[in-house]
Amino acid sequence: MTVQSILEETQTFLEHLGLNEEPFGVYYDDVKPKKAFGPKTGVPISRESEEKGQVDMQEVMKTFSCVIGNIWLARKKKCAAFISTEEYGCLGGVFYCSMMKPNLRFIEHYVTTGFEGTPVQGERYLPSPESMRKFLEKVDPRKAPAKYCIFKPLSLFSDNEEPEFVIFFARPEVLTGLFVQTTFTTGEVDCVASPFGAGCTNILAWPLYYKEKGLEKAVLGGFDPSARKFLKTDELTFTVPWSLYQKMLKALPESMFNVDGEWTSVRKKVDRSAAAWGEKE
Repeated sequence: MTVQSILEETQTFLEHLGLNEEPFGVYYDDVKPKKAFGPKTGVPISRESEEKGQVDMQEVMKTFSCVIGNIWLARKKKCAAFISTEEYGCLGGVFYCSMMKPNLRFIEHYVTTGFEGTPVQGERYLPSPESMRKFLEKVDPRKAPAKYCIFKPLSLFSDNEEPEFVIFFARPEVLTGLFVQTTFTTGEVDCVASPFGAGCTNILAWPLYYKEKGLEKAVLGGFDPSARKFLKTDELTFTVPWSLYQKMLKALPESMFNVDGEWTSVRKKVDRSAAAWGEKE
């Protein structure tokens, strides 16, 4: 399928779903887009320098910038967002987006119970640094194939660019359509996963995890309390591998969207939801 045909079929899919925002694609490249939101260059960091006590966390946090936050800005301006090894912004994001391995030990404490004897109480998203370490060791993103990890709307992809994953931002009624189209396309009842993770873990690190295992799974995310400020109220993320997305588009003619079934009533609720949030076109 050509980029143009995929864009045309994507528009049809969006009309079926009642979604007025096109999905984003994510890819890696050595060239940073000219108009893109991303972190400023931060101080050098690594596990080795951290273990030597050479990482000043106050300096690191001066350039903090959330991956989901930059994508939020890119969504508003219909442009790209990025992260790189030098322009990392977030200690978790730089790991989850494959830009730095291994992770800094700092996040094992920050995301859990903090540091004993310090004001850092931790986010309490997992019960202990050990449980966080187990999670990080499992998700274990591969080494990045290029300098930049880039997120941008599908319509901005050229014919010589191809996303690895497609990311939707949607509320539950629309997610119903995405979920069912995924099961209809694959025939697998467990083709949608929703494991624990940060906002960027579920739009990229977990999809990479399944891809590396040869599995075509969609990942439902957006449950990270720290990333909720960069998502609309009631909005979640739904990420599918590029290969599966193309199959989902091909399966549209035979899907529930083209029969007189239950989707008709759900679609009315999609419109009511959009109207309630002032998003009805």
